[in-house]
Amino acid sequence: MSDALDAMNPPLARWLAEHAGVSGVQVARRLSGGNANLTLQLDSDSGPLVLRTPPENAISPTAHRGIERESKVLRALDGRARVPKMVAWCEDTEVIGRPFLVVGHVEGVSITDALPDTYPDTAQTVNRLGESLVDELAVVHSLPWESLGLERFGCPEQFLERQITRWRDTRSKAPVRELPLLHELASWLLDNLPAETHASLIHGDYHLDNTLSHPQRPEVAAIIDWELATIGDPLADLALLLMFWGPRELDPPGFRHIQAVSRRPGAHSRRALAERWSAATGLPLRDMDFYMCFAFWRLAAIVEGAWELYCAGKVDSDYARGLEYDVPALLEEAAAAAKGNW
Repeated sequence: MSDALDAMNPPLARWLAEHAGVSGVQVARRLSGGNANLTLQLDSDSGPLVLRTPPENAISPTAHRGIERESKVLRALDGRARVPKMVAWCEDTEVIGRPFLVVGHVEGVSITDALPDTYPDTAQTVNRLGESLVDELAVVHSLPWESLGLERFGCPEQFLERQITRWRDTRSKAPVRELPLLHELASWLLDNLPAETHASLIHGDYHLDNTLSHPQRPEVAAIIDWELATIGDPLADLALLLMFWGPRELDPPGFRHIQAVSRRPGAHSRRALAERWSAATGLPLRDMDFYMCFAFWRLAAIVEGAWELYCAGKVDSDYARGLEYDVPALLEEAAAAAKGNW
């Protein structure tokens, strides 16, 4: 363990004992996963915990706001959805040098391109995972968010239009490469905005990689990584899950690792999972070509920011380098989805 992590132990232990009633806290190890935040497993007298905090060299001074949003969501969803138990949120930078969130540890496995050895290696297993993903998302989308302390958590009015103009305009400022399809699709999306109907709490980045699965059986044990959560259009959440599911338009696809386990013969189709969500929520499926295009386009527009940071020499990672291919690939899939090819 690094000296920096060792140095966290005394002040962290004191703060959690005083503010959360948790004693005997020690940093145990780093946990993998995520591209923006540092995730640590803690040992304590009450059992294992998980700490999430922005990295020490965070580029943005407001980098902790996503984790703060996560703390609010976890508190609201306690006992209502499969999420880690909220333990403490600390905004005092004097404790470990930056704000942090502590949650209960969930015994679970992270799945990308291979099933755990404890699961049968079959399409039926993959389908059960897909069904569980949809079912848990439907639970979140069906919650009465207005009565859970989230009434000021987001602004659902004109959600789609604001997302499109925000990321279009952001990517128009000092671009580092030509992406004409990004701007063409932004215009198409704005010209084809569906009518506003239902709003719900949405995760904002929901797919298999942002869940933990049960160690012994194919089902979701916990939904994690709620930094992008807001109140918005639930079909946008559903489409993001579906865009990574099953066969893709390109080979290799953009972000090829995400839900790669679903790309096998016999897996449920995207449309079958969409219908399952609709049956569970009671909400109709509508304008899905738009929503699938929006999901691919929005992700491409957001992560292009990390490619710009890489080009400026501010970040250097396999994830950032891979965006040279991933962003244009996502835009190609967005264009295909707009034509009904999903």
